[in-house]
Formats: sequence, C-alpha cells, structure tokens
Amino acid sequence: MTVSPILRAGPGDIEIAVVGAHLTGMPLNHHLTDRDARLLRTVRTLPEYRLFALPDGPPFKPGLFRVSAGKGFAIETEVWAIALEKFGSFVASIPLPLGIGTTRLSDGSTPKGFIVEAEGLKGATDISIFGGWRAYVASARQRPV
Repeated sequence: MTVSPILRAGPGDIEIAVVGAHLTGMPLNHHLTDRDARLLRTVRTLPEYRLFALPDGPPFKPGLFRVSAGKGFAIETEVWAIALEKFGSFVASIPLPLGIGTTRLSDGSTPKGFIVEAEGLKGATDISIFGGWRAYVASARQRPV
C-alpha cells in the first residue's frame, strides 16, 4: 500500500474512512461514487484495531473493531469526502452489525468510519494479520477450493 498525500475534506464535506466493500473497485464502492464522494487519501489506522471477515454476505464485508493499544494492527483504509447533505442517506444504508464511529488514523486524522458492534463478531474470522480487506480478498482467491 502506498500512502497518499494528505488531502482533507473541504467545507460542506465530511470525511468517511472505509475498510472493506466500499473501497475503490469493491462491490459497494458505488454507494460512495453515486453520492459524488471523492477519494482523498489511502492511510492505515493506528495499530489499535482488529479486522474481521463477517459471516453474512454477499456482498461479504469486514468489521473494524477497536481494541486496547498494543493488541491491534494497522489496517488499510481509504478516506473519502462526502457532502454533508448526502452523508445521512449513506449512513442509512449501513446494515447491522456495522455502524459509523470515529476512527484513529496514522496521519493523525480522526474521520468518521465504519466500525462493527461486538455482537457482530459472533461467527466472524479475525483477518487482522492481512493488514486490510484487499489483501485478505486476494489471499482468499488464491486458496484452493
């Protein structure tokens, strides 16, 4: 993963960090692009998160769960800018057990971002070691069936 220059959302926009099915090229990215959201940067979280492959799908999705310092991983994210007036409809489309919270990123920013409820981790697989959803998906494609 290459680190993008630090671009920030402008007035009237809110930053949203995505870690899975909303990433560029993934099945739910259109939820952002249909709302004219703009990709600002690619950055990792602070190493205080675990990433889980959730059991429900398709589309399959990960859940980002914050843990104690020293017990987590730095997870790949994309930060997008979305207009405030379109943020509500975006959030309304997010199914349980996912939600929006504040994420802590290695560039010092704290955008809103996808998180998962603890209850949603039942039956989920910890994929934190992959460092992100893209690496996990690529690995899954290479495994024999």
